[in-house]
Amino acid sequence: MARLAFLGLGVMGAPMAGHLKAAGHDVTVFNRTRAKAEDWAARHDGAWAGTPREAVADADFVMTCVGNDDDLRQICLGADGAFAGMKPGAVFVDHTTVSAAVTRELAQAAQAARLGYVDAPVSGGQAGAENGQLSVMCGGDQGDFDRAAPVIGAYAKICRRMGDVGAGQITKMCNQIAIAGLVQALSESLAFAKKSGLEVEKVVEVISQGAAGSWQMVNRHKTMDQGQFEHGFAVDWMRKDLGICLAAADEVGASLPVTALVDQFYKDVQQMGGGRWDTSSLIARLA
Repeated sequence: MARLAFLGLGVMGAPMAGHLKAAGHDVTVFNRTRAKAEDWAARHDGAWAGTPREAVADADFVMTCVGNDDDLRQICLGADGAFAGMKPGAVFVDHTTVSAAVTRELAQAAQAARLGYVDAPVSGGQAGAENGQLSVMCGGDQGDFDRAAPVIGAYAKICRRMGDVGAGQITKMCNQIAIAGLVQALSESLAFAKKSGLEVEKVVEVISQGAAGSWQMVNRHKTMDQGQFEHGFAVDWMRKDLGICLAAADEVGASLPVTALVDQFYKDVQQMGGGRWDTSSLIARLA
C-alpha cells in the first residue's frame, strides 16, 4: 500500500479518492473549498491538508482531478503548489481533462523537479467514478505508468498507456469527439421518432439491438424523452473539452466539422439556460 495525496474533490475526485482509501492506501486530500476536504476526511477516516504542498508531503503518488488548464497550473506550481512539496521520485497523476499543451508544460516542470508525470484523463462519468469503473487513458514514461497503474486500478475498469506525455489527453479528445457526434445523432433519432408518432421506448427496444445501439442509447433514452438532464457531466464542461479538441485539431491539421457543429449546438443549450444540464440535453434544442 502507498502513501497518496488526492487534489480536487468534485463529483469525480471525491469518489476516486474514496476508492483509494478503501483499497488500503494512506490518503491525504486537498480541495480549494476546505469544507469538502474536511467532510471527505471525516467520512473516510482520512486526512486533509490546507494547501497542495502540505497534502503531498511524503506522498509516493499524487492524483489530481480539477477543472481546467488554469486550475491545474494553480494546483501544481508556486510556493504552495504540489511540485514544491513532492519528494523526488514521486509520481504525479493528472486525471483532469486539459490541453496536451499544458500537460507537456507541467511534465517538463515535473521532470526538472525530478518527479514522474502521467496524464491520465478518465471517461465513465460520475457513475463510473462512484462504481470504480472508469476508463483511464494515460500518457507518460513507461516506468512511471507501470508504477502508477496498480494504484489507478482502485477505480478503473481499464487503464492503458497510449504513448508519451500528452497521449492520454489526445485519446480523451478522441473520446469526446465520438460522444459529441453520437449524442447529437441520438437526439435527432429520438426527436424524429416522437414527431412521427412513434413510442420512443419501442423504437429503442428494436434499434438498440442492431448497428445503431450504443451505451448512450441504452442508458439515456428514457431521460432524454422525459426532458431530464441531471446525470453528471455538464454542458459547460463539454464545451470546454470540445474547445480543446478543436484547438488541437488546428495544430495537427485535422478536420472536425461535426464536432465544430455540435459545439455550437451545445452553445445553444447554454443560451437556453442549460449550462449545468448533462450532455444528453442536446435533444432539448429539437423539441
